[in-house]
Amino acid sequence: MRAASGNATFAIVMASNSLIDSAWSGDPGTVKAVLGPTNTGKTHYAIERLCAHSSGAIGFPLRLLAREVYDRVCAIKGASQVALITGEERIEPKDARWLLCTVEAMPVGADLAFVGIDEAQLSAGRERGHIFTDRILHARGRDETMILGSATLAPMVKKLLPEAEVIGRPRFSTLSHGGAKKLSRIAPRSAIVAFSAEQVYAIAEMLRRFRGGAAVVMGALSPQTRNAQVELYQSGEVDYLVATDAIGMGLNLDIEHVAFAGLSKFDGIRQRRLTTAEMAQIAGRAGRHQRDGTFGTLTGTGSHDSEFTDEEVFAIEEHRFAPLTKLFWRDPEPRFDDLGTLIADLEAPPQEDGLIPAPEAIDLAILKKLSEEPDVVSSLSTPAMVARFWEVCSLPDFRQQGAETHSRFVSRLWQDIRGGQLGGDYVAQSIAQLDNPSGDIDTLQGRISATRSWAYIAQRPDWVHAKDEMAARARAVEARLSDALHSRLTERFVNRRTAILMKDLGSDAGLLSVKLDGEDVLVEDEQIGSLDGLRFKVDPQTRHADRKMLLAAAERHVPVLLEKRATDLAGDINTGKAELALKDGEISWLGSRLAQLRQGKDLLTPRLHLDPSVEALPDKVRGQLALALEGWLGRELKPLDALHRLDKASQSRGAGPELRALLIQLIERAGMLVRATSALDKLDKQQRTMLTKLGVRVGALDIFVPQMLRRPSLEAWAILASLAGRPTPLPCPDPVMPPAITTDKHNVPTGYRALGGQAIRIDIAEKLLREAHGVRVIHDKRQFILDPAKAISMGLKPESYAQLLRLGGFRSVVPKPLAKGIHGPPAPSRWRWRPLRLQLEKPERGKIREGSAFAALAELVR
Repeated sequence: MRAASGNATFAIVMASNSLIDSAWSGDPGTVKAVLGPTNTGKTHYAIERLCAHSSGAIGFPLRLLAREVYDRVCAIKGASQVALITGEERIEPKDARWLLCTVEAMPVGADLAFVGIDEAQLSAGRERGHIFTDRILHARGRDETMILGSATLAPMVKKLLPEAEVIGRPRFSTLSHGGAKKLSRIAPRSAIVAFSAEQVYAIAEMLRRFRGGAAVVMGALSPQTRNAQVELYQSGEVDYLVATDAIGMGLNLDIEHVAFAGLSKFDGIRQRRLTTAEMAQIAGRAGRHQRDGTFGTLTGTGSHDSEFTDEEVFAIEEHRFAPLTKLFWRDPEPRFDDLGTLIADLEAPPQEDGLIPAPEAIDLAILKKLSEEPDVVSSLSTPAMVARFWEVCSLPDFRQQGAETHSRFVSRLWQDIRGGQLGGDYVAQSIAQLDNPSGDIDTLQGRISATRSWAYIAQRPDWVHAKDEMAARARAVEARLSDALHSRLTERFVNRRTAILMKDLGSDAGLLSVKLDGEDVLVEDEQIGSLDGLRFKVDPQTRHADRKMLLAAAERHVPVLLEKRATDLAGDINTGKAELALKDGEISWLGSRLAQLRQGKDLLTPRLHLDPSVEALPDKVRGQLALALEGWLGRELKPLDALHRLDKASQSRGAGPELRALLIQLIERAGMLVRATSALDKLDKQQRTMLTKLGVRVGALDIFVPQMLRRPSLEAWAILASLAGRPTPLPCPDPVMPPAITTDKHNVPTGYRALGGQAIRIDIAEKLLREAHGVRVIHDKRQFILDPAKAISMGLKPESYAQLLRLGGFRSVVPKPLAKGIHGPPAPSRWRWRPLRLQLEKPERGKIREGSAFAALAELVR
């Protein structure tokens, strides 16, 4: 319904000639979509086009933005020519020709030369998206229409408005990822973004303690309070801004870095992760105009999702986001025959491709809820009453208390105005009850929200007697409460003395003595923290009359201390003096992480990802330390040199596909393969020779790389396997990996072969089998005796040794029992060689094995 989103009569005097900019060459009635990321000058361009025409209007998503641009246009055209039209505030001079509005209050049917719609990508938003969609489809300027928004909107503009010209705008500056940092490491001129009032307050309190304070910006603040807090930051009185995601819409501030305290929020329905487009909208506040900016996350917040993924970083830096494929739509002109017809029209699906029904907004939820009350239904006797009731249901929920609470307020309001207008005394009394500047931050915010509701009500000429007077009273009360709220925020979150001290330290901080005593950082012999690896940790128990100055002095000197420590560490790493540890894919020093290993181009070549504490070092020192860490990592992974040789050989042309496949299997399985399933029989003589030269041992049961049967080699391979998401080897309980161990068949360590209740290391197994074959060769084809003494000395039981021999192709011959009446020890077991062919090298189906009887027969037939 048009009336519900700005039903007003505009007295607009149009000039006879359009003031067209000489650079403009557009056709009459042209529609242009100017799309791009943040900081592309879209809004500035729209203001230029607005002022170049004889009349016009721009619809903004926020009252604050409409007010900001209103002030700018007033400076160009004069206050008597410019109107501000929002739900809560209307400044409408008689001869106003240029209108700055919220998108709901836009005069859709007015005869204006220019019409602009800002942040049009919000047409995909759940609560207000249908309003933006309606403005995209129906709000038109006589000479020019301009749709401003994100590049993600381009496909929908082309689908819904094929006649529109889409113009892309590049970002003026570069936006890059700055990584994760602790709050104490966030540089001045930064904004920290949180997604709850509690977290905003907690972060602002911490900044007050060790940085002198912060300005606070939240969506619940009134525009006046918000502007006052922004000025606190812009003037340099504080160097930090703590905000909710309200910062992402239209605030152009001198921000160099945006730090996210979390990456998820409650969207009114569920807690969810921000979309990349939402992340970019907020991160884009950094680096305005020609200055580059950075974004990152805040560590130590307790949030489980406070890290960007690589894909999200790429999308934000390159401004590449999934395009919008659907826009929300709701019938803007429903019928008011009765409540059922009105609700049916508001819930009716769109007929045009690319549009989907809007989720139930709060105005429709209130309408449906109150339609169940008999007293309300009985009062809606005519279409005019139904239309009036729908306007009342469209009252915004400024207090953000939900449909249940808001419906009670709307119900009382309807009872008061359904028969006429609210009396001036009643409205004045309701507003006066809120005119109390005492109380804490939350109390004042609640009063301001309630006052905004009355300001909205007072703007409706058919709702309130003495509309102008009541609206002026509501604005005055809101201004007083906003001043009080600004004072409370400043008192709570800004320590003016500390802030001034921090800014005026100058050379004074440099005069304070800062030194390192072991791991402790001392300022004027007062311990204020310690170095944890390459990080400075503030001691929360520090007591001193001027603690802030001490911290400032430490911050000035600690980078020098860290630089020296990092330089010394790099030297110690190169000489082998530094005690580094590699565990769970992390390289640490003194328990503090220096770098992480990440999967590289293949299993054996991981990437080194430096910790933020190392990244924060100067370029030269960081480079030295990175080289030292890479050298140390190479030495730690030296036990895998044998696998590196296999990898290199697998890439040579002479290897052939059969050998290459076998080598790749060895690399991916820690240098060990069961011979029976290895496809060894596919190798020719030259390939087998090459395999032997590479140090690969081909045994009766296994093919293996002897160097990998050591604990350091397996541990190194396990680290790389975990990075690649592969199963890690089961370590031997005994770090020396003895020849034989006792275990069950379900927990056989890597490098061992199960033998009943025992397991034998595969190289020892091959050694024992080779010795057995040596005895077999001596006795030719006769039966022979194998002495188990050596196997027993290695820890094998006789029955385990016998099982190994059977696996190796030997078969025992049970000795004859002693004759009756003969006494003495039983005859020892004899063995003979009778391998199970299928257990060793299974020939390919249909292929005659060379040297067999069948091969000779085939030769005769030929």
